[in-house]
Amino acid sequence: MKQSSTLIPTLGDVPSDSEVKSHLMLLRAGFIRESTSGVFSYLPLAKRVLNKIEKMIHEEMEAFGAVEISLPTLQAQEAIEKSRDLEVQQEELFQIKNRSKQKLILAPTHEEAMKRLIREEVESFNTLPITLYQIQTNYRNETQSNYGLLRSKEFLMKDAYSFHDSKENQDSAFQDMVQVYSTILSKLGLHYEIIETNPGLGVGAKAIEFIVASELGEATVVYSDESRYIGNIKVAPVIKEYIPSDLPVKPMEKVATPNVNTLNEVCTIFNIEEKDCIKSELYKVDDEYVVVLVRGDHEINPYKLKNVLQATSVYVAKDKEVQELLGAHVGLIGPVKLPIDVKVVADNAIQSISNGVAGANEEGYHYVNVSPGRDFAISSYEDIRYIQEGDPSPDGQGTILFKKAIEVGKISKLGESVADYANENFSDDNEHSGELLMNCYHLGISRLLAVLAENYQDDKGFNWPKQFSPYELHLIPVDKEDEVQFNLSSELYNILTFYQFEVLFDDRDIHAEVKFVDADLIGLPVRITIGRRASEGIVEVKIRKTGETFEWAKEELIDHLNEIFRSN
Repeated sequence: MKQSSTLIPTLGDVPSDSEVKSHLMLLRAGFIRESTSGVFSYLPLAKRVLNKIEKMIHEEMEAFGAVEISLPTLQAQEAIEKSRDLEVQQEELFQIKNRSKQKLILAPTHEEAMKRLIREEVESFNTLPITLYQIQTNYRNETQSNYGLLRSKEFLMKDAYSFHDSKENQDSAFQDMVQVYSTILSKLGLHYEIIETNPGLGVGAKAIEFIVASELGEATVVYSDESRYIGNIKVAPVIKEYIPSDLPVKPMEKVATPNVNTLNEVCTIFNIEEKDCIKSELYKVDDEYVVVLVRGDHEINPYKLKNVLQATSVYVAKDKEVQELLGAHVGLIGPVKLPIDVKVVADNAIQSISNGVAGANEEGYHYVNVSPGRDFAISSYEDIRYIQEGDPSPDGQGTILFKKAIEVGKISKLGESVADYANENFSDDNEHSGELLMNCYHLGISRLLAVLAENYQDDKGFNWPKQFSPYELHLIPVDKEDEVQFNLSSELYNILTFYQFEVLFDDRDIHAEVKFVDADLIGLPVRITIGRRASEGIVEVKIRKTGETFEWAKEELIDHLNEIFRSN
C-alpha cells in the first residue's frame, strides 16, 4: 500500500484527558479517532490489525466446529425483560423506540436473540450439539469513557453459544472452548490467567474469565500470598470463622442522633470501631424486600447475595422505596422492629457482634447495645460479603492480596435447562433427559486491540509483532525527488509485494525526518530505508523491536527478510 493513498493521520501531541497508554498511542499513530465520547472510528491501520485478530479467531472457532452467523443489533426490549434483570441493567442499555412506539435496545450481548433462533428453528435433539458464533458490534452505555477502547460504548465482540442434550456434552464443550481461548491468547502473545467468576443461576453453573493483569483493569482479582489460588472478587469465598461474642449483653437502648447519617459519623459520636456497627441495606429480591446485614467494616457482595437467594433480580432499593416501607432514608436502615414480612439475611460476621450499633429506621435515632438473635430475628447467616485483603485465602494457604486486571474473555456454563426456549414442536426420544443445556462464550476483540497496543509499545511508538502488525515492512525513500532513490524504492515495492510481503510504501513528498518519526510511531516490524547508497543497490534495514540495523544489497534482501520472519 502506498502511504499517500491511505489514511494515517499521525499526531505530535494528543489533546486527551486519558492517561491510558494504549489510547494515547493509538491516537498518536493514526489508528483510531474518537467520534463522540466513548465511540471510535477504526482507521486503516487499526482495521488491518482487527482483521488479523478476527481471522485468527475465525480459524480457531471453525476448528472447534462452530458455525458463523450474524444476529441483529436491534432487539425488542420485551425479550430482554423476560430473561434479564432490567431494573439493574437499564442504565447500561441504549434504549430507543421505532415509529410504532415499540421499545428496542442496542444489543449488549445476544443471548436472547440466540435463544429465539433456537426456539424457532431447532426441532429435535438430533440437531444437537450445535455451536453458533458471530463477530458483532455490541453496545453499553459506559460512563468511564476516558479509558479508550478498554471501556468504549460501542465495541467489537466475538460471542458464541452452544446447545447440548446432556451435561457430559456440555462439560466437554466448555473445556474444549477453554483450550480454544487459550490458543488464541497465546498466539497474540498475551500473558493471561484463568480465574473463576460469577456463574449465575442453576446447580452446576460455572463461569471463568480470561484476564490480563493491568492497573487499568476494571476487574479486581484476589490471590494468595502463599499459594496458587486466584479468583474474581465477585465470587471469592470468605472462610474466616466468626465466634459469637462472650461479652455481657447490655439492654438495647434507642438514642437520639440528630444529623448523624453516615457510618463515620456513627463511629465518631459513639467512639466505636466500624466492626461494632451493623450496616443494613434494603434490597429488592425478585418480588420481595430483604434487609441485608454486614458488619460496618465489610461490604455487601450483590453477586453472592443473588446466588445464595437463587434470585433472578437483585438491586438496592431506591430511597423512595425505603421511605415507603421503613419510614426512614437509606442511611438510617436497621434490623430492629421491621415489618413482619421483611426477611433478614446476615453475613456470617454479624455473629461476632454484641452490643452493637444499628439504625433505628427513624430520622435522628440509632439503637445501641443491639445483639443479633435477641433484638431481631435473622432468616439465615450466609457468606454475602466481599473478601478483603488480609482475609484467609479460600484454599486455606496464606492471606489474600488484590490486583487489577482486564477481562478479555469469559466462558459460562448455564446450570439450568433452557428447554423453555425450545420450539413448541421440539421432539424428544427416550435417550434424552429433556434438558436443553447452553454454554456462552465471549471474547472482546476491540478490547484485545487495546491490550495489545498497551503491551507492544515504547517511548517512540508501537513495536508490533509480525503476526498482527498492520503491515510487515515499511519501505521509505529518504528523498522522493532523488530519481535513483525513488526508482529503486518502486522496484523493491513491486518485488516485495510479488513475494507476498505486506508493504507500506512511504511515497509521500515530505521531509525524511517526518517519515522516520511516523515510522517509529506506526511500529512495523521492519523498516527498509533507501538513501545515500541507492546508486549501489544497497539499502538499510532496521528491526523495530531491537533497533538493529543492516546494510544489504537488493539482490539478497528477500533471503534476509525470509530469515528474519522465520525467526520471529
